[in-house]
Amino acid sequence: MAQVFSSLPQRGVGDLTGNRDLARLNTREANPWQPINIIDWHCHHVPARFELTAPLNVPANQRARCETIGHKLRDQNLLVKDMHNGDLAARVINIPANLIADPNGLVPHGTIMAINDYVAGLVARHPGHLYGLASVDAYDGDRAAREVERAITELRLRGLFVDCARGDLFIDAPQARPTLEVASKLGVPVFIHPIAPQPLTRQMSPYGVIGTLFARGTVNSASLIALVESGTFSQLPDLRVVVTAHAIGGLAMASGLSNQSHTTAGAIDVMRKHVFIDTQLIHPTLIRASADLLGVEHVMAGSDWPIVDDGPIRGTLTDALQKVGFSDDEQRAIAGGNCLRLLGNRLAGP
Repeated sequence: MAQVFSSLPQRGVGDLTGNRDLARLNTREANPWQPINIIDWHCHHVPARFELTAPLNVPANQRARCETIGHKLRDQNLLVKDMHNGDLAARVINIPANLIADPNGLVPHGTIMAINDYVAGLVARHPGHLYGLASVDAYDGDRAAREVERAITELRLRGLFVDCARGDLFIDAPQARPTLEVASKLGVPVFIHPIAPQPLTRQMSPYGVIGTLFARGTVNSASLIALVESGTFSQLPDLRVVVTAHAIGGLAMASGLSNQSHTTAGAIDVMRKHVFIDTQLIHPTLIRASADLLGVEHVMAGSDWPIVDDGPIRGTLTDALQKVGFSDDEQRAIAGGNCLRLLGNRLAGP
């Protein structure tokens, strides 16, 4: 993550973790004493073949942290460790192009294609443990849309990973519309991931990780509001997007001012249909607020591994869900069931 650091043929749902029927295990009726199966939606990996450029741009007070994160990002054994030790059922992984981009935030199209080929191969080597999102430069117009088609229909990746903004553009920009149109047509989710916006990131860098993550949350929030208020969701009724918990401010703002929205239905109703949010930061109050605003069925376990959360999350997540007072079924939905449902179009094949 610049300045912050800081595929398989289609399978049945039951193949997601190697269990015969994970979907059934994620219901209370299957076994009320069964530990919840956690699918971590928000996981990054950058293999050694791709040069990390993000550490070159981080504030001096965060460089040591970035070096540590960089080693973890490259470690494939570490990527799958939590599935082998039982902490997680599966990870949904991505390779953020932003981490290997040039100073202008750009990555050659051939490299984008190589990223997606690599993710498909990695997933194939870890069936039932890893599921991949395709990285695309959403602001690359029709060429990006063609790569979406290839990555989803040929490589069988499960959704898209895109930057939420580029320069003065948000993800609702005309340049990004072809990518969103293909995602809507194919029924795959789009993970709209934060970037490090300037000059806000520089302004906040003296305040450490909290300051730089706040900058990222601001642009993620702004991108969410842009999607809602631009009418993108009404024009693409099958589009589903995921934002990080850093966007809780935008979610709260749009919800609190829902009756001031440009949309006919109101912002909150639009978001409850089209928007999912992860549990990044894993705090019971944030998870409760997300569930209250979007509905429990639109909140998904996601840790931002290994950048924000780099250790096992089972204890932290289950403790947070219990503190909120969610029912067993609600806990299982947030831990893994909602992710299964969101990815259902890609997991329902032969």
